[in-house]
Amino acid sequence: MDKAAEQDPRVYFAAERTFLAWLRTGLGLIGMGFAVSRFGLFLRQMSASRSDVPAPTLGLTLWSGVALVGLGVLVNISAVVSHFHLVRQLSSGTWIPGRVSTQAVVLGVLLAGVGLAMAAYLALVQ
Repeated sequence: MDKAAEQDPRVYFAAERTFLAWLRTGLGLIGMGFAVSRFGLFLRQMSASRSDVPAPTLGLTLWSGVALVGLGVLVNISAVVSHFHLVRQLSSGTWIPGRVSTQAVVLGVLLAGVGLAMAAYLALVQ
């Protein structure tokens, strides 16, 4: 990378926007995990108000919510580490454009797996 591109603030601003996008993704996962785990509690309270229906357990919603919160935390930690690494590469001039984001691919595959598991659960449990 040439010296002019290395000093161009737009490159650093783009890295900053990408970092903030990853943080928003992590926070979204944390929020969704919290909502999923609390939704199970809501369902339990609703069924407990009806005396003829036994209260369901919280197992699946609680653990899936905790897993989503944990995934969100991992995304945020990974974003911080990746951002420091990218800024260091930009500053030293060793950054290579056009590389595939391993972070994005791993997160996409994980979320696709979670989506498939949720779809299977919804299709099988009625």
